[in-house]
Parts: sequence; structure tokens; C-alpha cells
Amino acid sequence: MSDRPFKVLGIQQIAIGGVDKEALKALWVDMLGIPVTGAFKSERENVDEDILTIGQGANAVEVDLMQPIDINKKPAVHTTPLNHVGLWIDDLQSAYDWLGKNGVRFAPGGIRKGAAGFDICFIHPKGDSLLPISGEGVLIELVQAPESVKNR
Repeated sequence: MSDRPFKVLGIQQIAIGGVDKEALKALWVDMLGIPVTGAFKSERENVDEDILTIGQGANAVEVDLMQPIDINKKPAVHTTPLNHVGLWIDDLQSAYDWLGKNGVRFAPGGIRKGAAGFDICFIHPKGDSLLPISGEGVLIELVQAPESVKNR
């Protein structure tokens, strides 16, 4: 598929879900020493998360520790402990358009601003009859890479 109009540049984040993010922080922050560098809360996304950062600058990788705001609502960010993997993409709009035209199923919401302030979209974990290509059980976030990542 040499006509692909975008490149994956690296891992932007991993997102780990649980019923109680304080339990997740006991390992990631208290034991492993990874600092909390931000927070994000969204009723629409049903998520309350702490953002940790491993590394610095263009090589930094986020570790998002997430719990649902309402355990009975969707999306259920806690039901898959490894909730999603985020990939830096050099041209998100081209990726979204091309992948969609080539049978990739995206989660509802399209391209939008994510917790870290970058434009994002999600590849659905399950395909369907119209769009059969998916994350095969894994939610995959595509993240528009800033110039610092594109130029590293």
C-alpha cells in the first residue's frame, strides 16, 4: 500500500483503565515514580484521568490512568484494563480520510481535541460488515503529531 498519505511516528500514550485511579497510582506513581503532569475530566467521554509522563520533549510518552465518572455509563473506560494505545500520526486528517476509505472503522466522534490538546480520533476495537478493519479488540487512538515529534 504505497499510496498511504501518512506515517506513524511513534507511541504517544498508553491508557490504563480501572474502577479507582488511586489504586492505579499506587503502582505507577508511588512505586514506579512516574510523575503526574496533568489531569483531564470529561462527562462526554465518561472519564476522570490523571496524566503521567515518561521521558521528556518529543520522546515523552503519556501514561493515562483512567476511571469512569459514572461506572454505569459508556464509554466504560475501566472494562478493558489496557484501554487504548495512542500513536503519533504525521497527518491525521489524511490518515482519517484514507483509512476510512479503505475499510477501517472509527469510533464515533470523528477528529476532535484530546486530553493533551492534540487533535485525535479512535480506530474502533471491532469491525462491522461495512467497515471490517478494526483494532481487533484494542482501541487505537491516532494523535496529530506536533512539529517537535515530526522533526525528531
